[in-house]
Amino acid sequence: MEKTINIKVRVWRQQNAKAKGGFQTYAVNNISTDSSFLEMLDVLNEQLIADGQEPIAFDHDCREGICGMCSLYINGHPHGPDEDVTTCQLHMRKFKDGDEITVEPWRSHAFPVIKDLIVDRSAYDKIIQAGGYVSVSTGGVPDANAIPIPKVDADEAMDAASCIGCGACAAACKNGSAMLFVAAKVSQLALLPQGKVEAAARAKAMVAKMDELGFGNCTNTGACEAECPKSVSISHIARLNREFLSAKLKD
Repeated sequence: MEKTINIKVRVWRQQNAKAKGGFQTYAVNNISTDSSFLEMLDVLNEQLIADGQEPIAFDHDCREGICGMCSLYINGHPHGPDEDVTTCQLHMRKFKDGDEITVEPWRSHAFPVIKDLIVDRSAYDKIIQAGGYVSVSTGGVPDANAIPIPKVDADEAMDAASCIGCGACAAACKNGSAMLFVAAKVSQLALLPQGKVEAAARAKAMVAKMDELGFGNCTNTGACEAECPKSVSISHIARLNREFLSAKLKD
């Protein structure tokens, strides 16, 4: 038998980055515990539209935990109280009847608010543009086993590549640091032969762009790893530091 709950949702409303924002509380009744958090927000928006009010603006796309768009700060946690899931994978069974749920946008200097719960995360795109790629000649696709790669390295590179660029690490960090994101992108390429050619230039360029965009420094608090929906390890930050120092010594 389907279980339903009645909750109150305290949502941050803000017209744009320069406008003054504030919390507004809404009652949402008869929400199925099998519904996702975003489905609950859909129900709330339908309710607001029916009442002639402006719906809440929030980011979403795949709703499968892949795209990283659903960047919501829920009850003091990026992506909510559950572990290893994005907001779209968070289900209402994690909440109790009568709960008041506080929903905010990412809180980071480098992620300005566009409207309500939507923030501009294009800073991550600019970091990738600075060096998060490999330069290759186009043409025929090589065989997958043409370049032998040790399984340990391939597995670790895949773990780093699981980063979806959602921004939870920077939002969770008290310094607003994007080191885990940058480390994951540098690490996945540094571990593979294809990425070694541009390794030095990549590490320097991506770290420089991160600093330029206003992200803070890493002080090893570990909040990023704890809140990462894909469980990316902070051991990749150690590799980023090694890659960066190695690149600087070559100057």
